[in-house]
Order: sequence, then C-alpha cells, then structure tokens
Amino acid sequence: MVTKLKQQFHNLKFQKKIIGISVVISLIPISLLGLFSYTRMRSLLIEREKTALQETLHQEVMQLDYKIDSYLSTMNLITWNENIRLALSQKYDSNFDMYLTYRDTIDPLFLTIRSLNTDITAITIYTDTSIHPHGNILRPLTDAQDKIWFEQACSTTAPFFSLSQDGQTMYLLCQMHYDYVPYTSIICMAIDFQSAMLPAKNLFTDNYGFLLTDSTGKVMYQYADSTENESVSEILIDDGLSDYITETEPLSNFGWTAFLYRPASFISASAINITYIVLAMILLCIVLIFLTSTLLSKIVVSPIEKLSSCMEQVEQGNYEIDIIPGSTDEVGHLISSFKQMVETLNNLVNEVLLSKIRQQKYEIEILQSQINPHFLYNSLSLINSKAIIAGQNDISQMARLLSTFYRTMLNKGQQITTIASELENTKSYISIQQMMHSYSFDVVYDIDESILEYPIPNLLIQPLAENAILHGLDHRELPSKAILSISCYQEDEDIVFKIMDNGCGMSDEECRQILTKDSKGYGVKNVHQRIQLYYGEEYGLTFHSTKGMGTYVLLKTGKCLK
Repeated sequence: MVTKLKQQFHNLKFQKKIIGISVVISLIPISLLGLFSYTRMRSLLIEREKTALQETLHQEVMQLDYKIDSYLSTMNLITWNENIRLALSQKYDSNFDMYLTYRDTIDPLFLTIRSLNTDITAITIYTDTSIHPHGNILRPLTDAQDKIWFEQACSTTAPFFSLSQDGQTMYLLCQMHYDYVPYTSIICMAIDFQSAMLPAKNLFTDNYGFLLTDSTGKVMYQYADSTENESVSEILIDDGLSDYITETEPLSNFGWTAFLYRPASFISASAINITYIVLAMILLCIVLIFLTSTLLSKIVVSPIEKLSSCMEQVEQGNYEIDIIPGSTDEVGHLISSFKQMVETLNNLVNEVLLSKIRQQKYEIEILQSQINPHFLYNSLSLINSKAIIAGQNDISQMARLLSTFYRTMLNKGQQITTIASELENTKSYISIQQMMHSYSFDVVYDIDESILEYPIPNLLIQPLAENAILHGLDHRELPSKAILSISCYQEDEDIVFKIMDNGCGMSDEECRQILTKDSKGYGVKNVHQRIQLYYGEEYGLTFHSTKGMGTYVLLKTGKCLK
C-alpha cells in the first residue's frame, strides 16, 4: 500500500507535487491549533454546563423540599388536631351528632387544606372507631387492609410516603396518636405526583433528564426530553458516565436523591461555531498557499505543461498544434523536436490514414443503403400481399410480424421509444417464436395501459423474452404446457416489467452470476447496463430462479429518463 502511494506521488506533475507538499506542511500546524482550540472550548462549555446543572438541580431540590415540608405540615395539622382526635374517639348518641361533626369539624378542615394545596387530590381517614363512614373522607379501617402500605402504617407512627404502581399518585400516610384509647386511625393523603413534579419538566428547553430515587435507590420519578436511550441503572451506578454530564443532590427528608443529566454530545454541539471558524481559517490558509505555490511553480513547470498539453492534443487526434520554444535549454530543445515530429506525423496521417477513413466511410454508406429499412418493409409488404393472394395465411402473418418487429426495433434510428412500442416489438417477436415452435408454449400478458406512453430505451424487453424462450422454455423437461408471462405495472414512482417462464430454471450460483463479467449473460447484461446508464445505479435487472421450476426477471426503470 505504501509503495503504491509512493508511486502515485512520483507520477504527479511537478506543479502538483509542489502544491501538495506546501499544503500538507501548512495543514499540520493549523490542524493542531484547531484541534487544541476545539478541545479547550469543549472543556470550558462542559464546565459551564456542570455549573448550570448544579444550580438548576439545587433550585429544584429546594422546591421539592419545600413541597414535602408543606405536605408534612398539612399532615401534622390533621394528626395533632384535637378536634379531629375528639371527633374520631368520642361516643355519639345519634346520627345527627355525627352529621354536626362532619359539617363543623371534618369537612371544613379538609376542604381548606385541599383549597390551599391543589396537589392534594384526596384526604381519607381509615379508622376502627364507632363513627360512621363519610364518603371518601372517613372509611372503615378494614377498607385499607388490602393496600400495600397498610402493614407499615399500622407498625409506625412516623409519616411516610408510598408511590402508587402507575406512578401517578403519591400517598402520605401517618397513624394518629391516642393516649389510652384502643383505636387505630390512619390518615392517607393522596397527592398528584405528576403535578407535584411538573417543574422538573421545565428545567431546560430540551435534551436533559431528571430522576428521583428513594432511600433504596428505586426510581420514583423519571423524565427525559430527547436524551439518548441510556438505561437509568447505568446513569445511577456511574454518575461519571462519559456520555453524560450528571449532577446529584440529596433531599432533606426520607433519604430521597435527585439526579439531573444532559448528553455530553449536546454540549459539544455548542462548539460547532468554533469548528467552523477554524475550518474557515484552514481553508483560507490553503487557498493562500495554493496561490503562492502555483505562482512559484508555474515559472518552473510552465514549459513542460505546455508540451504535455500539446501531447494530449496529439493523442486525441489533433495534429494542428502551434508551440514555440521559449528558450534554448533542454526543455526548449525537446519542444523543437516534438514540433518537428508532429508536423511529420500530420503529413503521414493526411496522406495515408485519412484516405483509408474515406474509403471505409464510403463502404459503410453502401452497406447502409443495402439494408435500408424502407427496402426491407417494402419487401415484407410484397411477401404479405403475395401470401394473401395465394391463401398462405401463415406466410402472411409471419411477414406482418417481421415487418412490425423490425419497424419497432429500428425505431427510425432513435434510441428512445415508448412502452407501447416496446411491447409491440416484443409481442411480434414472441408471436414469431410461437409459429417457429409450432405453438408449443403459451404467452400471457398483464399490462397496465395507463403507463403505455411513458418513454423507455429501445430494445429492453425483447432480449429478456428471447432469453426466457431459448434458455428456459426450450430446455423444459416437465410434461405440462410451457408458459411465458409478461407483466408491466407501476410501483410508486417506478415502472416494473416482469418476464416469467416455467422452463428449466437455474441454480442459485448461475442466477447470481448472470449479470457478472465472468458469466455468459444470455444477452441481458447489455440491457442491465443500458438501464443503469439511463436511470441510475438503483435500477436494472433482478433474477430469481428455481432449478427445474422456472425463472422470472424483474426489470425496473424510472418514469422519467435522466
């Protein structure tokens, strides 16, 4: 590889060598400087982003601590409220007394709490006292036995949080304290957790993630905005994850921890302007060096370049060159010798070669006149007329088919025809083959008439039909009827032709090699190359075959020529 590159460098022109060396030498220090600038700027941006993350996360943690403190204060307001304690523990003589307690003590307090804190969606007291249930505010203790937090609420008098399974609701629970009273009352405060965490969705405009975990490390809340699909566990385990800038801060209560992270790639994108500036400077330096080296090298290599240009003109067949040696040094002597040689060669070409070219041209014109398509059409028309008069319908049909075939094939010398004309040419050829094969095979056409007027290169389908008959149907071994099928339809913005036969088929290896240089190609390689020439590399032929069963080829073109 090194030897090849070295040889390629030696083969360059002198001026290009000088320019290339100058550009390479100048690129080394400029590239190093640009790389250092980009790396330094990226480092500064990351440090600035870390500071912004710290400040933002600290503000969010303070806000969360404030909300939790407000929830705890609300819980304490209920837990230590003597009126609530008395309402739950006293004996009632009538339902009317209970109604007054609901109306004057419990409902006003709960309504006030919920109106002051919209995140609290419900407050329920589960109790086994004698007071009757009251909507969702007072419920029997037995209603809470199937709750996931019930056992913990019965075993502790300290308030604690419990998250619902869907993560939408957070429950703050606390058992009320009674002195010498054999009752159990559990206060359950339902908090709209998603509403409480709503500020976490507005920390940045985009590309960041926020996590909140409990004391065991379990994720309680997660929000990600256009961040990459990194697993949460990896971010929690390694807060120095190279793909992310991560900040962590614990909350004051319950051992909760908040995480805030952003992709490092998003931060690096901010340095793109610096990259553009560096690239612009590199480009400017390259241009200046190129102009300078071109000016200096032109003085040295200009005579050689003129001589090389004249040689290229001679290679292209232009012998009328005018070059004057500007000096008497080695290069000037070489130019004088070359000029004399070209003059001699020009005389020889004019005297010998051009006369032979004229002779060949005359011979070609004579040959073309001999195969004049009008003469062929008139002859076939005469054969058709004679056959009709003689009652020879087969001969008449063959003459008409041959006339149609050659008319559509020659296409007045044009390379582009229509799908309708191409199909007419193919049908004529197939009909001739059916007559030659004594109708040993049938043909089925499935043509979408809406695409018949689209332009298409001439002679694309007929070679494929010929290949199917000669190399497929003619070698068929099965006893059933041989069938050739030709379909034409539109697929999105493409035109698809499908030529299918139930002949002998090919092996997978033969099918793969049919369009390669090493294979015979069966006359279809030229079709494939022409399609790609007119439409592009994504178009062409695709073969599918099963040995002993048959073959089908898909010919795909565009609706418009390039």
